[in-house]
Parts: sequence; C-alpha cells; structure tokens
Amino acid sequence: MIFNPAEHRCAIVVNQDLSNGLAMNAASVIGVSLGNKVNNIVGEDLNSADNINYPGVIYAPLPILKSPEQYIKEIEVAALKVNEIYIIPFSLLAQSCRTYDEYQQKLLEHEYKNIQLAGIGLVGNKKAVTQLIGHLPLFR
Repeated sequence: MIFNPAEHRCAIVVNQDLSNGLAMNAASVIGVSLGNKVNNIVGEDLNSADNINYPGVIYAPLPILKSPEQYIKEIEVAALKVNEIYIIPFSLLAQSCRTYDEYQQKLLEHEYKNIQLAGIGLVGNKKAVTQLIGHLPLFR
C-alpha cells in the first residue's frame, strides 16, 4: 500500500483491558510494523536551523484508541472483507513471547479464530477506516 494523507487514514486500536505497559507495547509494535509495511507513511528526514537531524515522522495523525478485545476481533474480521484497508493485527500470543522464533512456533500451533488480539493497526480509505473505528474513544 502507498499511503496518501489526502485519501487515507490510520489508527491503532488497543485492547482496553491491558495494563498501561502492555497497551504501550502493543501500540509501539503496531506502529513499527506500520512504518515498515506501508510505503510513504513516513516523511523524509529533516534538519533544524543548526543542522541537527530529525528523522522523518508520520504524515498523518495516528490516534491510539481503546476497545474491548472482542470488538477488536470484529474490526479485524470486517476489515479483512474491505480491499481498501490494510490491517496490522498484534496478538496476545505475540506479546507473550520472548523471541521471534518462539512467536513463530506458537503461531503455527493456533488457528486464526483462536488468536486473541492486543491491538490492531488500520490504514486505508478514510471513510472505510472511520466506519470501523470512528466511534471509539482515545486511549488515555
């Protein structure tokens, strides 16, 4: 996907039942994946007047919202049916692992329907994303 801030919206929805530390972890992991997988979502590096480098940041707002885990799963199911939305699910399974190899092994042992989510990132058509998450409150 190539991000266009005039046409696209992005958001992260975090499981409201997580502790603050785990919620921040979920949001940060989803954010890193978002920056890695979505082309043109991060701007170019910039320099201050005294030539200190500031790495590029996201082109659009990235709200962190909260929701019950069950609704996050419903968002995922609905978003999978919309071609205009790219999703980045982050599972409680992944959050429980200490290494990527451990995560890979555990993921192979679980079916999609049984994987609970710590959070999900959404990027896509503004209207389509808003229909799924527009009513959710900010994570504060």
